[in-house]
Amino acid sequence: MAERRSSLHATDKLAFLLSLVPYLIDRGRVGVAEAAEHFGVTVADIRRAVELIAVSGIPGETSQYQHGDLFDIAWDDFEQNDVIVLTNMVAIDESPRFSAREAAALIAGLQYLSSLPENADRGAIASLMSKLARGASSEPSQVAVDQRDTDDLLSLVSLAVSQGRQLEFDYSGVRGVVERRRVDPLRVESADADWYLRGYDHLREALRTFRLDRIARPAITDAPIAYRAADVVLPDMLFEGSPDDETVTIDIDAAAAALLADYAPDEIEPLDDGRCRMRVRVGQFGTVARLVAGLPGDPIVIAPDAARAAVSDWAARAVALYEQAPPDDSP
Repeated sequence: MAERRSSLHATDKLAFLLSLVPYLIDRGRVGVAEAAEHFGVTVADIRRAVELIAVSGIPGETSQYQHGDLFDIAWDDFEQNDVIVLTNMVAIDESPRFSAREAAALIAGLQYLSSLPENADRGAIASLMSKLARGASSEPSQVAVDQRDTDDLLSLVSLAVSQGRQLEFDYSGVRGVVERRRVDPLRVESADADWYLRGYDHLREALRTFRLDRIARPAITDAPIAYRAADVVLPDMLFEGSPDDETVTIDIDAAAAALLADYAPDEIEPLDDGRCRMRVRVGQFGTVARLVAGLPGDPIVIAPDAARAAVSDWAARAVALYEQAPPDDSP
């Protein structure tokens, strides 16, 4: 087979050389023919470019080139095996790099993203994690995102998305009523320690948000998904209000106000002594107690009276259960 003629013009050659060096660094060891196929050029083009790279560099303090000031390759591999391996890199190694801790934090974030069902291209994420590990100033610590409580359900959601099938599960709502739901899974998100599934609920015929710890007996159905993430507009806020929502006024420390941001569509009113006032929309007053019980910042329900009564009743029942519990004899 006749070899392709080089069609590289001067500007193309410069762009080609600028692309070839990072490519060789990223691959570590690559065949001449493979590199030619990757860039769509001839083997002769690759050979000439590598030979040019090997006599390129940055002069030292004396303005003269020393051996360490030039790129270098493994010549035996290049000439005998048609394999390119850079053995000395100039200036590129001096570019800013992530520290091992920074790279580990980014890798942990990518591990979290790869677990979400809407991120179907996990191969690209895995490749990026590998590049971050190689490009760090030192080897990053081995990290993993702990998802033991939700791993099985997340895997099932991912499988449903990949197969284009609806999910069916028992869901315990805020009123404690358990209903069998059939959902097109769209996105999994976390808020603090809780995980949520956002999807199109065929029972309600609308977008809904489900807490994963309230889901039981999940199963993939034979019904195809009617809506995918690209077919609907998911709001940025995790929780959306409805016309039937109740408004509750809560005073809380300003530093903790961000934890209620998804519930509070109105502006936050600053108060004295680092406190602020928020008007939170909830489905019913019974959910207010559970909402504020897990919050820092000394939340106080101000209004309406029905919400205050619901919180007071919840606290009284919790105290009664505590007093009825058997004493703990452990040391």
